[in-house]
Amino acid sequence: MATAADFALLLLRLVLGLTMAAHGFNKFFGGGRIPGTAKWFESIGMKYGRFQAVTAATAEIAAGLGLAVGLLTPITAAGFVALMAVAVWTVHRSNGFFVLSNGWEYNLVLATGAVAVAMIGPGYYSLDHQIFCHCWQNGWPGLWISVGLGLAGAIGQLALFYRPPAKSAETGE
Repeated sequence: MATAADFALLLLRLVLGLTMAAHGFNKFFGGGRIPGTAKWFESIGMKYGRFQAVTAATAEIAAGLGLAVGLLTPITAAGFVALMAVAVWTVHRSNGFFVLSNGWEYNLVLATGAVAVAMIGPGYYSLDHQIFCHCWQNGWPGLWISVGLGLAGAIGQLALFYRPPAKSAETGE
């Protein structure tokens, strides 16, 4: 039997998931599309910009839609953690906390919200519940899967592809 908490989890999953998916769709179809995103990724030190742009867009869509429908929730939450950790490390960490100064507060909210859903479980109105008849790997396993797998993915991506641009001697930037 569904409860108000199940509806609240559905609402949270939809907002977090569709927000993340929208970022991915925007990389494919908005503004500069994949070529513009690729150039921007290269400008911040990510090697193989086109590959990074397609991978990031696809991961944002997959993680976002996966969380929205509540499918393999700790794994989709790991996608949020990985994506947001890479974004913080490459773009936002030196800008302070607040999003108004291009800080990392928004990234923290998205990743933490997804991890919280992974721990609580996606609720009755989820594919996890409908397929597995319960919340698949919630609780402590949900935390360890989402954070552990997410950070491992972020560290791997950064180790393989991130080479920060050299700072200019004149400007220090």
